[in-house]
Amino acid sequence: MLSMTGYGNGEYNSEGVRLTVEIKTVNNRYLDVSVKAPRIFAAHEETVRGIIRGKLTRGHADVYISYTDSRPREKTYSLDENTARAYVGAAEKVAAMFPGLQNDVTVSSVLRFPETLRADDSVSADGELVSAMETALNAALDKLNSMRGIEGEKLKKDMLSRIDVIEETVGEVEKRAPEVVRNYALKLEAKISAVLGGVETDKARILTEAAVFADKCNIDEELTRLKSHIGQFRTICGEKLVGRKLDFLVQEFNRETNTICSKSNDLEITRLGLALKNEIEKIREQVQNVE
Repeated sequence: MLSMTGYGNGEYNSEGVRLTVEIKTVNNRYLDVSVKAPRIFAAHEETVRGIIRGKLTRGHADVYISYTDSRPREKTYSLDENTARAYVGAAEKVAAMFPGLQNDVTVSSVLRFPETLRADDSVSADGELVSAMETALNAALDKLNSMRGIEGEKLKKDMLSRIDVIEETVGEVEKRAPEVVRNYALKLEAKISAVLGGVETDKARILTEAAVFADKCNIDEELTRLKSHIGQFRTICGEKLVGRKLDFLVQEFNRETNTICSKSNDLEITRLGLALKNEIEKIREQVQNVE
């Protein structure tokens, strides 16, 4: 079992290239990836997402990529002509406004203006940088999943302890259920006797009413399904990717418990049903953090 919350980082450091990848994940119904990387990796964002999809199935992941490249290589630059013209045009306007000032704008000064020259190597990462990114990303994902696995085991332990409580409570409901009909029959007979003032009651009629009541408040099917769900829950917890399965199963737990509360017509069973719903809700909250 894996938690959807975790952190991992990976590094690549070789031959002048130092690249770091950090990943932070939180719970989310589907897989949602946000990549924050230098512009040179823009063309490779889908590669990043593809690698992540291979190791994550649910959750929101924030991916941060940073690097330094000190490899010796010839650099080339591109001139942003529009920016250069804008700077020179602005200088000419200032010179016209103040004729007494010397216009000292030169070619070299224009080239020093921000954004006039842009390094061509900022356009796209080369093969070595892409390989470095993939290596660091996989290392980060491995550390992330290791952390998520540790957290997942804690979640599993907590949920299974609550399943034990649910099983115990279902057993109490099962013991209490036969008493409901028996108590109803006794109360009905007492009420009829009080109304008739000592006249002998119709036992067959009382048994018929009790049978009708028993049919209306029978919760045997719901209890059987709850016990089945408990077994399924424990089995699923032994798997790796369980979030969606457990989410569905918790809904079924709630459905059966709501039916028991509505059919029971007994204060004690209603109390036990509310205790069940309390434990089920705590499990539901934990399931939201499971991949």
